[in-house]
Amino acid sequence: MTSTVGIDPLAERQVALVDLLDRLLAGGVVISGDLTLRIADVDLVRIDLKALISSVSTEVPSPWEGSR
Repeated sequence: MTSTVGIDPLAERQVALVDLLDRLLAGGVVISGDLTLRIADVDLVRIDLKALISSVSTEVPSPWEGSR
């Protein structure tokens, strides 16, 4: 009899990249990050990145259609 206590049943499961992207885009992904280039404690360049990535559906109306 083998004991499986502490072993995650999904740890050995392989997922295709296209399936992972499909799941992420269906719900949407938010990416955010900060990058600062500094020399001698002087900030030279600061970049803030905030992006929302999601899939587009024809069932959801565009927020820009009525603003013309």
